[in-house]
Amino acid sequence: MLGALGRTGSSLVRILHARDVRGAAGLRHSGGGVHIEPHYRQFPRLTCWQVIHGEIFRDFTWFWILWHFWHNPESVLGHFPYPDASKWTDEELGIPPDDEE
Repeated sequence: MLGALGRTGSSLVRILHARDVRGAAGLRHSGGGVHIEPHYRQFPRLTCWQVIHGEIFRDFTWFWILWHFWHNPESVLGHFPYPDASKWTDEELGIPPDDEE
């Protein structure tokens, strides 16, 4: 078992240290520095696509909320019938009788 683990470990090391045909280290796509420079106490500069994607996401979110509120209001308002308060008695409402002082 230990021999198999050693062979696996050594092959893993070879994969991690693999070099391309020219002998250089693997190609990295990280770029040279920070892609968006930070600005102290300023909003970040957004690209046009970031603004458009944000507006689309915002519109879809509100559509989703309002659609489900319209078609399934019980999820917000509750699943029970609302009582008719005009049928309640004064005693149920906690109002003392008129003759009591």
